[in-house]
Amino acid sequence: MAYIGRDTDKISNVEVLDNITFDGSSSYTLQKGGSNFTPSSANTLLVSINGVVQAGNFTVSGSTIDFGTAVAGTSTCNFILHYGVGLITTPSDGTVTTAKLADSSVSLAKLTATGTKDATTFLRGDNTFAEAGGGKVLQVVNATTTTETVNSTNTYTDTGITATITPSSTTSKILVHVCAAGVGKANNNTWVQLKLLRNTTDLIVFEQRGGYTADTSANKVGTCACTYLDSPSTTSATTYKVQMMSGGNSNYAQVGDSYPSSTITLTEISA
Repeated sequence: MAYIGRDTDKISNVEVLDNITFDGSSSYTLQKGGSNFTPSSANTLLVSINGVVQAGNFTVSGSTIDFGTAVAGTSTCNFILHYGVGLITTPSDGTVTTAKLADSSVSLAKLTATGTKDATTFLRGDNTFAEAGGGKVLQVVNATTTTETVNSTNTYTDTGITATITPSSTTSKILVHVCAAGVGKANNNTWVQLKLLRNTTDLIVFEQRGGYTADTSANKVGTCACTYLDSPSTTSATTYKVQMMSGGNSNYAQVGDSYPSSTITLTEISA
């Protein structure tokens, strides 16, 4: 059967408080069911004394009501009514509009988005905070080595050109620049092949072919450079390194020399 009666928006939570026993004082303690009661304000109370309703002629502090003048002990308190804020109901989905929200009523502290909330970040569509102004350089890591690596096989081996970076965000890009110095090969070797890896993941292969004859035993091709933009999607420490192998036949290939140094530079760029 459907509800019959007053609409829910007309229902209030009026509370009947304990009557006061006057003793000639001006202030008394408000109680409900024998326990102290704190009203929301003096304006939400109606007090009847000797059949006369009192409203606005007293003050309230906590659970204490003060009439501002002594109330004779022969006076009778007929009733005390407290009018609350009304019935609280849960609004239906989609019924609260932006017009119902007070200005500045929603703060960043109330948002459940992930990331750092500060003056340098903005809220993305995926509910994460990101650095304002994409393309900013967040950090740079650089490493150098003069280690010489010789390899006469067709299997990759580490060159000692390596560096580790810990991205500050999963959306950051890592710009990797490698300059391998002292890249060389024996006369009959076809080429020197180098490979850039992120941890154990292959990223790109680059190589040197040809060169100049430095002496009767080797062709020197000097330096070999590579630039690669990576998306590691992690905030864990990430290692980038270069491996090399000899191409063509069993004659050796080398990377590294005492001069100049080989370098690897890792630049974190904000999304």
